[in-house]
Amino acid sequence: MPEQLAFTIEVFMNGLMAGVLYALVALGFVLIYKASGIFNYAQGVMALFAALTLVGIMEGQVPFSHLINAILGTEVHHFGWHVPAFLAIVLTMIVMIVLAYCVQRFVFRYLVGQEPIILFMATIGLAYFLEGVGDLMWGSEIKTLDVGLPQGINVWIDEFTFEATGYGFFIDNLDIVASIVAAILVIGLVMFAQYTKQGRAMRAVADDHQAALSVGVSLNFIWILVWSLAGFVALVAGIMWGAKSGVQFSLSLIALKALPVLMLGGFTSIPGAIVGGLIIGVGEKLFEFLIGAPFLGGATENWFAYMLALVFLVFRPQGLFGEKIIERV
Repeated sequence: MPEQLAFTIEVFMNGLMAGVLYALVALGFVLIYKASGIFNYAQGVMALFAALTLVGIMEGQVPFSHLINAILGTEVHHFGWHVPAFLAIVLTMIVMIVLAYCVQRFVFRYLVGQEPIILFMATIGLAYFLEGVGDLMWGSEIKTLDVGLPQGINVWIDEFTFEATGYGFFIDNLDIVASIVAAILVIGLVMFAQYTKQGRAMRAVADDHQAALSVGVSLNFIWILVWSLAGFVALVAGIMWGAKSGVQFSLSLIALKALPVLMLGGFTSIPGAIVGGLIIGVGEKLFEFLIGAPFLGGATENWFAYMLALVFLVFRPQGLFGEKIIERV
């Protein structure tokens, strides 16, 4: 096999893996929007907050230790124990459920029936609030997240492709795990949304808050449920991205990369988030490899996804799998 073709195939495969990581973040946006009609600007910060909380619990860090020490004059930072990864993940999920309850109880219960722009502005405030609370609770230094996921080059793929093509492909084990987890998540969420009573209630709430209330749907319960699900997806995304690049506050910026994914896949489609993520991941890697680096000096991955989404919106504004808007004239 020609070397250029082998390189292209490797870039394509790595693009698929990167797209899955983008899609994991986009799933949280889709869940909130599909169930409540709210574009959740805070989803990226939720992934950061979940990852910070997971690392803090695993390392036995005292929450708000810097604030406590400043007020009381103490020097306490850790409890002196370490929590196993699985138990820490369970405890972190409990924290995210409590966060979902607080979001509903103290923010969105007062905004029922308001215009979408009001709800969107509330999520912007929530994003900055969570970022500040995360800093106060766990500190702002970069943290290492290790929950036992395999990392590094997949030796089997490297050896197999070397024998088949004469060139070994570098595929990260963590990306493979992320792909499997994303597939399981999508199947589970689609089944939940389509075949459960709560899933149908979520779609009813997204269509019309007042109409859902009039037929007996508990808006409070549905919003707590959907924000808990989004918190779970944020936790999974935080684990994958945190294990890949460390837990740092720039992690919250991955939400921006989810925007073109949503534009391509559709704001209301769970499978669309995966398809959109794969298109963006493959597109930006191939464009950088084939056009960006040779002809444009590189660094095209930073803007290619947004340009692709902008062009795509011209021809299909609702996205590949988004609901078509039908209006009577």
